[in-house]
Amino acid sequence: MVGKVDPKTLARVLAGTGASSAAVGVGPGFGEDAAAIELGEQTLVVSSDPISLAAERIGTLGVHVACNDVAASGGDPEWLTSVLLLPGDADDATIDAIVADLDREAAALDATIVGGHTEYVDQLERPLLSLTAIGTTDRFVPTGGAEPGDRVVLTKGAGIEATAILATDFADELGLPADAVDAAATFFEEISVVPEARVLREHATAMHDPTEGGVLGGLVELARAAEAGVEVERAAVPVREETERVCAAMGVDPLRTFGSGALLATLPAERVEDALAALDDAGIEGAEIGRVVESERHGVDLDGEHFAEPPRDELYPLWE
Repeated sequence: MVGKVDPKTLARVLAGTGASSAAVGVGPGFGEDAAAIELGEQTLVVSSDPISLAAERIGTLGVHVACNDVAASGGDPEWLTSVLLLPGDADDATIDAIVADLDREAAALDATIVGGHTEYVDQLERPLLSLTAIGTTDRFVPTGGAEPGDRVVLTKGAGIEATAILATDFADELGLPADAVDAAATFFEEISVVPEARVLREHATAMHDPTEGGVLGGLVELARAAEAGVEVERAAVPVREETERVCAAMGVDPLRTFGSGALLATLPAERVEDALAALDDAGIEGAEIGRVVESERHGVDLDGEHFAEPPRDELYPLWE
């Protein structure tokens, strides 16, 4: 089995969290992107995420996936720790490429890698990278903060991360012209949601980074964390042409696959227009895609079909 554990298994894991601390404002929970630790007037925001399957640009993905979770919680990512596990036969070129990606992407976010661990593991077939991002904020924005009546906004589009992965790890299998594949591969440059999070955090009741399981998975996590329902129509969810082409070539649903690079946010209805205008001023695409409703069935209604649990990411079978 590959991917996130189911909510029931996650609950068992989260039942053991060590000593309690009065400083923890938001701790581990289903759908929550990061922890909030209260330090006087500032809140420390902490999140960890692994990259275990993508072969290309894992340093790029690793930095942004971790930092996106801090940004989606209203924080500014400032520090990183990096745990890099390498196959026993990893060569210098592989190591140098990962390190170069880590250094470049962290520097672009003004984040500093302050520690971690690196070792060889003979049992691995590909590198495994896990980063912890740490930042600060004066207004923590949880995944579970959405209220009935809020509107749901998505930046950029569905499947941004998956588009880049498909165009690199599976380039030879796409059967698309080289220029189309090259255009899709440039989506690596749009994985960060730090810029849009800085715009939306002043307006949002909740924000969430849709990673594994894509936009649909992220919406389910957001809805369940808020103990509410979310209603969405597929036609309202923006999907770029490059994403449509590579996903169609591999039989992948853009709404059910790796979505880093997009940010989900819920906002009071009266703030949506100002928030979208602010995104536009910053040169960031944004669209209203649905609404939060009071419901005893916590989850997502997509074109009338109900989802109570996140779907299995549709990229996983391609690696199996």
